[in-house]
Amino acid sequence: MNRMRVFLVALLVALPVPAVAADVSVEMLNKAPNGRERNVFAPALIRIEPGDTVTWVSRDRGHNVEFVRGAVPDGVKPFRSALSKDAIYTFTEPGVYVYKCTPHYGMGMVGVVVVGEPVNLADVQGKKYPGKAKNRVAELLELLS
Repeated sequence: MNRMRVFLVALLVALPVPAVAADVSVEMLNKAPNGRERNVFAPALIRIEPGDTVTWVSRDRGHNVEFVRGAVPDGVKPFRSALSKDAIYTFTEPGVYVYKCTPHYGMGMVGVVVVGEPVNLADVQGKKYPGKAKNRVAELLELLS
């Protein structure tokens, strides 16, 4: 019986353990939790690993998620969610992803996801963003330093 236990323990130790991907939630809000900012993603900056999933939760109506063209790693296909609906995306490519709420982009409703290493950071920093989004993206990218 002891040999059987030793065998089972050895077998369990030798078996590969599947990696568990993380699921991170981001809220789409009309007003920030601090009450000072309007039209925000909370949190606006997240760091994850390839294979992790982000779920954007529509807490308030009138918001969506869309990747900003030219501010995602090369080869990543465009992503745009429906208005006032939750959205889910699994990130597989490393790099910096800037996303926006389409109706509130110029008002600065943007967020940043960093997946693994920020391999495209210089490209994202060099992109032009409209209105208040310009300063907000700069603030978020500065937090990466």
